[in-house]
Amino acid sequence: MSLTEGGGRACGEVLGVVGWSGSGKTTLLEYLVGQLAAEGLRVNVIKHSHHDIVLEPPHKDSARLRVAGAGEVLIASPYRFAIQHELRGAPEPSLDAYLARLAPADLTLVEGYKWAPIPKLEVFRPELGRTALYPDDAHVVAVASSVPAPADLARELAWLDLDQPAAILRWLKRRLAAAS
Repeated sequence: MSLTEGGGRACGEVLGVVGWSGSGKTTLLEYLVGQLAAEGLRVNVIKHSHHDIVLEPPHKDSARLRVAGAGEVLIASPYRFAIQHELRGAPEPSLDAYLARLAPADLTLVEGYKWAPIPKLEVFRPELGRTALYPDDAHVVAVASSVPAPADLARELAWLDLDQPAAILRWLKRRLAAAS
């Protein structure tokens, strides 16, 4: 199923959390994931990075095997597992491909795919000196901001107080309830 086709995914409702670096996305995500997980919801997170990902030091067996040429290395323990997949020059998989690899969940939060055609919550702090994304992105369904909504807000958009994470959580829970 593609991102633009809507619900029915094994990974549940998908919501992007977007904004410029330093806006507070990870802090907000940490709060939301912690609260929802404490209530028994299964929450997945996809975090995109523009940097290389190093999960183990170069001298560890899994890193040595990956460098030797393994296409995928699955590191397993009684506590967690991680799959490292080497692209070796191949294009980065799509967000759809990553979503398809995840275990079933009630909600999948996506950070770092700013321009993906998925519903999004923008974390917006004008004091960072960056422009808001919502005026040019119809997929932004809510804005969590450090400032009140502008009087000339051009479209229907939930405007949330970034300093009130419990209110953002209530908005998200209402959204989840409406989707089910």
